[in-house]
Amino acid sequence: MKHEIIIAGFGGQGVLSMGKILAYSGLMEDKEVTWLPSYGPEQRGGTANVTVIISDERISSPVLNEYDIVVVLNQQSLDRFESKVKRGGTLIYDSYGIHRPPVRDDIEVYRIDAMEATFELGNSKSYNMIVLGALLGICPMVSVDNVLAGLKKTLPERHWHLMPQNEQALRHGMKLVKHDADGV
Repeated sequence: MKHEIIIAGFGGQGVLSMGKILAYSGLMEDKEVTWLPSYGPEQRGGTANVTVIISDERISSPVLNEYDIVVVLNQQSLDRFESKVKRGGTLIYDSYGIHRPPVRDDIEVYRIDAMEATFELGNSKSYNMIVLGALLGICPMVSVDNVLAGLKKTLPERHWHLMPQNEQALRHGMKLVKHDADGV
């Protein structure tokens, strides 16, 4: 089993954190893991993406041209990475701010309404955990328990009191997924 994933969006959406949590989760399951962040000089609002590979076998390179799974959180990332999904692969996108939805018919496409879900939960800081939950709802490559352990490892201790809200957001995200065939 090998999953080659890229998560892309704007800085401030928790893109790099999602990748780090996913990578830690894979390590806790004794998997081979790479985590390769890429971001612009802006702290918030600039582009950001992270490539994560989780595998049962050794990983030859963290640099990829195509991905099994692409998660995009804005139109700019959708425009850039839709063509990078391997044939038969998976594209997951948050519908918020998307004015041109994905058009490929040789991949699985899933829409999540993650931004709307943050309003429902009353917690805008839970966005990345909702998206991560949706990813795991589609492809459960690591266990939820290890994701929560990975989250605790990445969170500063002063934020550990937020673990219950983050777990709620993660589990909520797992239920949000809408397959393209469901009328996206």
